[in-house]
Amino acid sequence: MRRVSVVGNTGSGKSTLAAGLAARLGVPWLELDSIFHMPGWTPRPEPEFLAEVDRFTAADGWVVDGNYSAVRDLVWQRADTVVWFDLPRRTVMRRLLPRTLRRMATGAELWNGNRESFRFLFTKDESIVRWAWTRHDHYRERYRQAAADPGNEHLTFVRIASRADAERLLGPGAP
Repeated sequence: MRRVSVVGNTGSGKSTLAAGLAARLGVPWLELDSIFHMPGWTPRPEPEFLAEVDRFTAADGWVVDGNYSAVRDLVWQRADTVVWFDLPRRTVMRRLLPRTLRRMATGAELWNGNRESFRFLFTKDESIVRWAWTRHDHYRERYRQAAADPGNEHLTFVRIASRADAERLLGPGAP
């Protein structure tokens, strides 16, 4: 395991695990959100996004976290492992709600000056909570099918269905 794609629903723990796994493997980590969301939550143009991911994944070892369809083929062609968070919806929501509220209350910067806003809780298109709730089954099915797809036989899929699974993957002293 040297080139790892970490995928799954928002709030499932992708970034936390990806950072820990990168540290354990001694390789760099890229959170796709950090290069996709430009100031003002403006999406980075797709050619620029692809170029950034192309440069990063050209290395011998790395961990990338995120679900962006625009770069999935590129990342997975170069990856050897896909770590797939498949936690129950209630677990994701139990993690996501406090994290989101904490970020909103503190004004924590996420990427490129962007911050979550309380108004995001109530807007259909911007609510990360709504997104996680409505996309949960979609992600589960997407990655279940991907793991069974013969076109992905070069990849080892590691399904994370519990905190214990994540801790086992990270080894002793896992967060």
